Amino acid sequence: MNSDISTSRLKQFPPLMWIMLFGSFITRGSFYMVWPFLAVILYKKFALSATEVGSVLSLAAVISVFVSFVGSTLSDKLGRKPMMYATGVLYIVSFSLLAIADTILMFTIVITLCSIATSLWRPLASALIGDIIVDKATRELAMQSLYFAVNVGCAVGPMLGVWLGLTGEQSSFFITVYAFAFLLVLLTWGFKHHDKIQSKVDIEDAQSTPSTETPETKTGFKQTFSVLVQDKLLQCLILANILCFFIYGQMDSSLVQYLTRAGANNLLELISSMIFTNALVIITCQFLLLKLMASRPILVRIRFGLVLLIISQIWFAFNPLTFFAGWLGAVVIMSLAEAILFPTMSVHVDRIAPTNLRGAYFGATAFYDLGYAFAPIGGGLLLDMYDGRTLFLVCSAIAVVVFLLYLIMDKLKRPAFITEQLASEQTAKTA
Repeated sequence: MNSDISTSRLKQFPPLMWIMLFGSFITRGSFYMVWPFLAVILYKKFALSATEVGSVLSLAAVISVFVSFVGSTLSDKLGRKPMMYATGVLYIVSFSLLAIADTILMFTIVITLCSIATSLWRPLASALIGDIIVDKATRELAMQSLYFAVNVGCAVGPMLGVWLGLTGEQSSFFITVYAFAFLLVLLTWGFKHHDKIQSKVDIEDAQSTPSTETPETKTGFKQTFSVLVQDKLLQCLILANILCFFIYGQMDSSLVQYLTRAGANNLLELISSMIFTNALVIITCQFLLLKLMASRPILVRIRFGLVLLIISQIWFAFNPLTFFAGWLGAVVIMSLAEAILFPTMSVHVDRIAPTNLRGAYFGATAFYDLGYAFAPIGGGLLLDMYDGRTLFLVCSAIAVVVFLLYLIMDKLKRPAFITEQLASEQTAKTA
């Protein structure tokens, strides 16, 4: 993929896509401007231990996974627009309540609502991209761009939060409220503009080409769930990525605990340097990696990313505690793997999902977050029972299992009507 092709494809993005990119940047940025201080707020107000704070966040994550799957599946039936508006309103309400919560019970409930909103928004945004961009290559670039915008927001948000002095003020959660309210205003214009353009295109197509398509049927939840149960490829994909997310979850929890318990030198500087390095590598290398690997099949890209992930975990396991640069080197390798894996995973789901089940398939990706939810518990147990080296050797072994799952994935049998529908859709696009 050369730069001219990339530029021409960027020009094919509809205005609604640019709104999604800008919205992802400002909402993720405002989210991470304040969310990292949640543990500080809970400690200051209620003197909760790290385990208690982790339990609250893990509970919220697990609940949000299942709610997100149901909500995203409903978007196939009710439409992406109303579900996104509903999720945006939930964001505004939950973060407003988070800014004024004053009891542990209220915090637990509201944090769960915030997690549900976050888990709902991601698959809805990915499914919407599949709805509004027909060309496969342009859609892939759009999903890569969405992941890039999210990571820029994640990188800028915490630094901006510190610069603005947002070091634990509960009222600062209103910043995320304002960002989402602004995004909903932009989406209202974007949807109206897109619908108007789409109506003109539909009229022109109807006048120039006789309709041979049958009306798209709405899919009920029971039928959707039945399809997902039958699709062995999707089940394997979910299992593999839960394991993958479990590994990545260790960087946010267990790695920091390990370095803290082991008494690493310049601990705060090391942790902040690793976070900054992770964001910097993803932002600077994502599109370069996309260009280098554009000609490779999706599964080959993912397997290459997994090889890098395995190397990074072995590096973590054997890096000397006092070797500052070595920790950053392992983070660089792990971040390169992330820059390849995460956006490519979304593209992979888009490729295997029938059009009328796109919301359900992206909703099923919410189960990936179970890996993140159980990472602090699993990593903590390994640290308590063994040590940091054992933790990361176990993670490298898990990464090998994920690699093997991706080796067999394309050989798994899928329901006949799904393969027939995908073939029909591909024929229609090339006709």
